[in-house]
Formats: sequence, structure tokens, C-alpha cells
Amino acid sequence: MTQMQEQEISDETARAVDAASRGCPAYRADPHPLYRHLRENAPVVRITPPHGVHSYLITRFEDAKTALADPRISKDMYAAIDAYRSIFGDSSIALDDNMLFADPPKHTRLRRIVSRAFVPRRIEALRPRVQELTDTLLDNCSTRQPVDLLSAFAFPLPLQVICELIGVPEEERQEVQQWCSVVARTGFSKKDKDRLAEAENTLREYFEVLIARKRKAPEDDLLSVLIQTSDEQESLTDGELLSTLWVLLFAGHKTTAYLIGNAVYTLLTHPEQLKQVIGSPDLLPNAIEEIIRFEGSVENATFRHALEDITIAGTLIPKGSLVQIAVTSANRDADAFENPDLFDIARPGVQSKHLSFGTGPHFCLGAPLARMEMQIALASLFRRFPDLSLATPADEAKWLQVPFPAFRGLTELPIVLDPSKIVGDRASATVGTA
Repeated sequence: MTQMQEQEISDETARAVDAASRGCPAYRADPHPLYRHLRENAPVVRITPPHGVHSYLITRFEDAKTALADPRISKDMYAAIDAYRSIFGDSSIALDDNMLFADPPKHTRLRRIVSRAFVPRRIEALRPRVQELTDTLLDNCSTRQPVDLLSAFAFPLPLQVICELIGVPEEERQEVQQWCSVVARTGFSKKDKDRLAEAENTLREYFEVLIARKRKAPEDDLLSVLIQTSDEQESLTDGELLSTLWVLLFAGHKTTAYLIGNAVYTLLTHPEQLKQVIGSPDLLPNAIEEIIRFEGSVENATFRHALEDITIAGTLIPKGSLVQIAVTSANRDADAFENPDLFDIARPGVQSKHLSFGTGPHFCLGAPLARMEMQIALASLFRRFPDLSLATPADEAKWLQVPFPAFRGLTELPIVLDPSKIVGDRASATVGTA
């Protein structure tokens, strides 16, 4: 390699680091080229995200897989509370005192308690209700004008499902969704942090009231079980219970909602493979796993920091530094997946290999529920509307532009469900849901 070529790569790497730090629009619209460059030339780099706290971005599959399970990389927010406060503010602390932000032995205890309530039979028992909710939402979607599938279907479905599981009354769910939406899309300016604090305080107050109601009058739902469950004579504290409720609600619907949108978009932009799925529904489970790998909804793993100096891929990550694991990048690593930028619904072994649900002690507890929701949602959608199509050109898709890319998803997904019922050029009319 010539000196000029080395300089070009160095300059390109500097531009990539700057784009990742700023969360620039081109990077947020399509992060894959940037991640590819970093994997090949600078697999671990220091970035300065908009929240202002230096972080080390990990982009290769093997490094990401190791880091996700490395006990030297902590998820305990209290062990890095100053950095945590700088990013999320004080209002988030009460809601984040859960297993997602804890290390063993606390994490082990919390996960064991939640696992006893989050048993497979309880999840499987939801299947008829998930189908019923899916059918109702699709019944309400217009076939005579384009529909934003995110607001009409992809978001309401997992929210209804997780609320059903937890025990949030149906008449209160819409308001809960609105508060969760503020938390999911808030940035790092003072105005954004004020809005975040208001939404989180409102949610905390709501959860306190809901927990008190369930204590007084338990029902057949997960929250009532959590309230009554003891772990070797040690129950969840009130704070842990409230925070666990929050993480189940938030993680239990945002990731699946964006994933449904990503799945429909990906299949519609790969029509030959969609045709195969519609013709052979038994291909759907593996197609879903490939969607999760190819365009998953979790772009970066949650809050982590180094407990000691750690060297990964030749780069020193100093003690106390934040560690940002780019799951989206790891799932497109050519060293882990053959032709990683090729969407292939028949890709062998994809379910056991992709990192979208994590690995190690923090492997996603809700993975079985997410998979069930995806299978029911997509099977029902394509069975009922086999000719559905994008209402706008694929290259005009609007991806999330939030400053910190926790999620990878669309902001809207205009769809024509039944092109035969769209008259003239109404397919390009204003998107609606009724």
C-alpha cells in the first residue's frame, strides 16, 4: 500500500469517526458503509457522541460477541453514575434500577425472579390473544388509501401485547405509548432532557399507582405475579419492581415495533424472496432471523463501561470509558457471515449466530415473545394482503435520526395494502389509517 493510499484510508477513517460521533444524517440513513469501513480499518475507535461522554465503538463480530459477555465490561449504572447522569439525567435513575443495568450478583437475582414470572407457558398462552389483536388492527387499516404501517400496526401490536402480558388496562395503553414515545426519541439538549424528565416522571407516577392497584387486587398477569413472587425469601424492592415494569414495557414493544417495520420494508424491497415466503410460509421463521440479522432494530447494545483497562483489537479502552457495541455492524461482518450485505431468507444457521438478542448473561429474556409476535404479525399481514406495496420509492425511506443510535428503524412506512382498490394516482395521497 502506498503512502497516498494509507493517507486516504486515514482520512476516510477520520470522516467515519466524525460522522459516527455526530450522528450525521447520511450515517443515520444508512450506517452500513461506515461500519464496513471501520470493521476493515479501525474496528475499535473512540467517538464523542452528542451526549459528550467519550465512548469506544466496537464494530467487528468476534469483538462484539466477546465484549457482550466480558465481565470486565460492566452494565452497572451505579458504578459509572457520573457518566450515566451526563447522558440520561437524574430522572432516569429510578426507572433504570433493573436487570438491564446491573451486574452479578444483583443481575442474577433480578433475572431469576423475572424469569419465574416470564415463563414460556405464559408467553405461549398469549398466542391466541396476539392473533386476535393482530386481526383487529388489520381490520382497521384502510385499503382505499396508503397507510402508515408503523402507526397503524407495527407499534400498536407489540404495545398491546406487552400491556396485556403485564396487566396494563386497555383504556390506559394509548397514553402509556405516548409517554414511551417521548422517552425513545429524546435527544440531549436541555429542552430534550426536560421533556425526557417530564415523561419519565409521569411514567413513574403511573407505575406506582398501577403497582398499588395490583397489590390490592391481584389479577392473572405478569405484574401481579412479580408482586407476589419471592426469590429465596427475597422479593423485588418497590424500586426494582417499578424499574422492572418499565424495562419490560419499553424493551418489550419498541424493539419489536421497529423490527416489524424493518421486516416489511426489507421484504418489499426484495420481492422475489417475499414471493417465496408468501408461497411457502414454512420459510418465514428463518426469514425473520435473517431480517433480525440484516436490518435488526437494535443498532447498539445498551449502556456499558470498562471496569479496568482493556485492549480489544489492538486498541486500549481505559478504565471508566463507555463501551458502545454496534450490533448492526457485527451482524454484517464478512468474517462471521458469508456475503453479509446479501439478504438471504435461506441463510443457514442464522438464528444461532446473529447478536441481535445479545449473548451471555444479558441475552434478551423477551426473545421468544418477539419471535412469536413477528411470526404472527408478518404471516397475518401477507396472508391477508399478498399484493401490498410501498406507497413511496424505497430510496425515500425515512430512518430514525435520533442523535444516539440505540434503535435502527423507520419513522414511517407508507404502504398500499391492496393496490387494486387504489383509484388513479390516489396511491400517492396523504398517508392515513382510516
